[in-house]
Amino acid sequence: MRMLISFAALFLSVLLLQISSGGVGPLDALSGLELGFSTAAVGALGSAHFVGFFVGCWWAPRLLGSVGHSRAFAAFTALGAIGLLAHMVWVDPIFWSVLRVGTGLCVAGCYTVIESWLQAKVTNETRGRAMGTYRIIDLSGSILAQLMIGVLEPASYLSYNVLAILCCAALLPITLTRTPQPETPSAPRLRPRLALSLSPLAVAGVVVAGVSSAAFRMVGPIYGQEVGLRADQIAYFLAAFVLGGALAQYPVGWLADKYDRRWVLIWLSIASALACGITAATSGQGTVVVMLVAGLFGFTTFPIYSVAAAHAHDFANSDTRVELSAALMFWFAVGAIASPVVSSQLLAAFGPASLFLLIAVAHILLAVVGIIRMRARPTVEEKTAYIYAPRTTFTIGRLLSRKR
Repeated sequence: MRMLISFAALFLSVLLLQISSGGVGPLDALSGLELGFSTAAVGALGSAHFVGFFVGCWWAPRLLGSVGHSRAFAAFTALGAIGLLAHMVWVDPIFWSVLRVGTGLCVAGCYTVIESWLQAKVTNETRGRAMGTYRIIDLSGSILAQLMIGVLEPASYLSYNVLAILCCAALLPITLTRTPQPETPSAPRLRPRLALSLSPLAVAGVVVAGVSSAAFRMVGPIYGQEVGLRADQIAYFLAAFVLGGALAQYPVGWLADKYDRRWVLIWLSIASALACGITAATSGQGTVVVMLVAGLFGFTTFPIYSVAAAHAHDFANSDTRVELSAALMFWFAVGAIASPVVSSQLLAAFGPASLFLLIAVAHILLAVVGIIRMRARPTVEEKTAYIYAPRTTFTIGRLLSRKR
């Protein structure tokens, strides 16, 4: 209980920030369609977000060193609020893409501050409970963000204003806390080749995780509208995806610790491809079926990043784990930046089913890479413990490193 109280301000900021940032993607998709944007333009909004997210992950630790935690958090929050409020000032897809770069910067910067603050406060005794609570709050905020889409009117200043208020509210707990600011951590070096040298399969896994997650979150609302879902039903559709992923963490983690993680990745990829096929085939079978297959899709795709990250850390040592986590986040961003643009263009050209065709092909390729890598070398004898790895910032490795 003392641990929860001591981290209450940080966790409340995480919850508010996740609700705000998690809601803007699907709201932008529905608003763009309402305003006559092309599906390619809507997809570009999602890609722009991840461009800002990647830049923010790299830049935020350096800003922390210049102005400190509270000021950096305030600056990033202000940038996110401006990006939300300015949406309805000028309705233009290029302008909105610039704003989404700003909201991506906000998410990466704020999470960097929160995670570096958490890292400074946790001990080896409280690390497990702190990270468990952090993951629950992060996932809960993500589910609530998707559900908000059912009550936020697309292309409405009021809707973006509500998200901006939540973004600003996230500023209050962390800036008003009496806890002294921690010392500024050193920024991890970004070495993408480190992940490639340790585990090409893990790199392929996180790229595919970026492709599937970004495509579904950013273009999924377009798919939902194309198959006849109302706005409130699209909210449940997206929430079912996140809930399915949350439910998968324990059983997949148990399998990843007990069996060869390469086989776990291969079978998850095959299951994901099958889930894509089922989703495309049942799009006209009614709302309940659509929701169930969205949960199945989340169950099979959501854990892939964590399994791939755990597999990569099996080949790392304590001196490289933080930089390895940053490298894996880089490769995740590569997949996430490209995916919304490509998937939206496919959807416009070939219809709703093409979204899941793209994701299915990506997972089939991952399974093939897994089989090839199994022939290349044996797995390690002593594995690190499986940990659900939030795809937040380059600094998440510091919070997880002592648990591995």
